[in-house]
Amino acid sequence: MSKARIDLSNLKRKWDESNGSEEYSMKKSCGETLESNRNPFTGNPFSSKYYEILAKRKELPVWVFKERFMELLSQNQFITLVGETGSGKTTQIPQWCAEYGRVKSAETGNRVQVACTQPRRVAAMSVAERVADEMDVKCGAEVGYTIRFEDNTSERTLLKYCTDGMLLREAMIDPELKNYGVIVLDEAHERTLSTDILMGLLKEIAKKRPDIKIIIMSATLDAGKFQKYFNDAPLLSIPGRTFPVEIFYSASPENDYLDAAVRTVKFIHQTEEIEGDILVFLTGQDEIDEACRKIEDEIRNLGKQVGPISCIPLYSTLPPDQQRRIFSKAPEGKNGKIGRKIIVSTNIAETSLTIDGIVYVVDAGFSKQKIYQPKTRVESLVPTAISKASAKQRAGRAGRTRPGKCFRLYTEDSFKNIMVDQTHPEILRANISTICLQLLKLGVTDLVHFDFIDPPTPQALIRAFELLHNVGAIDSEGELTDIGALISEFPLDPQLGITLVASSKYSVPQEVLTIVAMLSVPPVFVRPSNGRNEADIARNRFAYAGSDHLTLLNVYNQFIRNGENASWCYENYLNFRTLSSAKNIRVQLERTMTRLKLMKKQLTFSDSDYYNNIKKSILSGFFMQIAYRESSGHYTIAKEGQIVLIHPSSVINAKPEFILFNEYVQTKQDFVRCCTELQPEWLLQIAPEYFDFETMPPSELKRRLVNVEKAMNKKK
Repeated sequence: MSKARIDLSNLKRKWDESNGSEEYSMKKSCGETLESNRNPFTGNPFSSKYYEILAKRKELPVWVFKERFMELLSQNQFITLVGETGSGKTTQIPQWCAEYGRVKSAETGNRVQVACTQPRRVAAMSVAERVADEMDVKCGAEVGYTIRFEDNTSERTLLKYCTDGMLLREAMIDPELKNYGVIVLDEAHERTLSTDILMGLLKEIAKKRPDIKIIIMSATLDAGKFQKYFNDAPLLSIPGRTFPVEIFYSASPENDYLDAAVRTVKFIHQTEEIEGDILVFLTGQDEIDEACRKIEDEIRNLGKQVGPISCIPLYSTLPPDQQRRIFSKAPEGKNGKIGRKIIVSTNIAETSLTIDGIVYVVDAGFSKQKIYQPKTRVESLVPTAISKASAKQRAGRAGRTRPGKCFRLYTEDSFKNIMVDQTHPEILRANISTICLQLLKLGVTDLVHFDFIDPPTPQALIRAFELLHNVGAIDSEGELTDIGALISEFPLDPQLGITLVASSKYSVPQEVLTIVAMLSVPPVFVRPSNGRNEADIARNRFAYAGSDHLTLLNVYNQFIRNGENASWCYENYLNFRTLSSAKNIRVQLERTMTRLKLMKKQLTFSDSDYYNNIKKSILSGFFMQIAYRESSGHYTIAKEGQIVLIHPSSVINAKPEFILFNEYVQTKQDFVRCCTELQPEWLLQIAPEYFDFETMPPSELKRRLVNVEKAMNKKK
């Protein structure tokens, strides 16, 4: 590998004292709370553990900026803050805001709550737990978190960590977010859809609420854009603890970055004589699990030549107890050989979490991004080359505690000449129909002139409104309908919301609740490389002929009947975590359905319409995602003309004339996944306006549906 040295230590910055030296009026009262022996948030004496943690907090780079931050907070409505990962901004800034809120509450008599958003659920949960420890309170009491389908807060909660999507949902109920006195948007550089929308909403809310304080925090040095957007807000730059990082590049492009990553980890563990853990960046759960297996096999085969390892996966769907393993100590060395912790992660470890002890980084150069396919109206997670900014963030993870090394599994030319500078904002590449629905519910009717920090393309807006109109969420004037208001209550895409509402009409809400919950979690079927035949046989035991959706229903029902047993899942090649998560989601969705009075009468299993009504419910939401069989055996996506095949993982063995699908998968061959056979007359019954012959151009689809209508009329 060729190498080039970069020194990340020069990224340290000092705040400019000329920005203001006015004494912060609450400095003394806020500062004293840290040194007194009683916790001002609970009234209880501080524990001995609190003082141990406090000593470590004071070592964080952000700590020396506390007085300056409190000055800015007292004097400004908006603050932009740049803090390198590891500076302590995510844990300390919200705590200082909580101190500010406590003093303000005492002055005004009004409770001042603080919200801190995170793009990822893992970060919201883990940071809330860490901050609760630092504040010497219980997580779920004074400090808590809310993520989709889980609320770990109480009436006592003063500091809430939440996903950006959850705060956006709160705004739909409380448009001025009156519960909050301070809102911190963390990881703003990630430019998620929800964070971008929140920035626009908060800018408007601030005009109506001069009392609210808004802090925008970024881990990259592009905060100037945020600063300008928020009326030239003051900027506070906080350095991270960084050491020089030596960069190694691949001499030529890697054909298989996963195998290259495994080889590189093996090389590091065998040859590097400096102690330190390894962080590997890959794209998703399947890759990460496979890499962990291969790394463990490779190191095991080396025997006593090397020290012991602990290989730990990290991705968003891992349960909290599994996620916490990344903070465990590396195994002790043996026979003079170094023991190492090896963490194989998605880009969640790029900025959202700080892991001490990392000295070596292996960067595959890819991450999964949401990419919306307008033609198929399906959003897919696609492995995409990362940006230069992300590459620099990843390299920086190696220089947290000592000089480190970063092994980039791509060429130096790729980094310099092919990678884009910054990751494209999600709003420019994702399906925005859900966001449009939420904004309409918030009363924002003129989306074209909404103050986006980066506006979506006109085509994306048109497609979003087309989808919402087709499912009946908005009328021809673009106004929210009763159905639209109803489905906006669900933390789901509009099509899944429509599916749930339709299940009430078709008297199968229990079954459709289960299917929607299963569609909201990662794949349930496990197919290991060393047991694919056994896994396929196991999957076929749950198969419902002609429907992957009903197969998912069958899997879930069997899981419940078998006592939600992890061993049973293992024996049947099912992901226990996925099924447990689906159960939790189902419970939350059922509460919403009950509140909206959608849990009406229920068909019994023996009813002749039982299975068809389940299919009709799903079709009500996904009639725009259907395909018909060609004589060649391929399928053509209706109206769009895309040629596809049913994915090999489907339980559909025969080739029905019409299918609906949930996912569109682009590889060397285009596939549709999670499919269900349907009867063509249902299209004309459920979506007559969408399949209107007067507006449909001449096509094979139109010819077939005309014949279907003739057959229907004959039956009448």
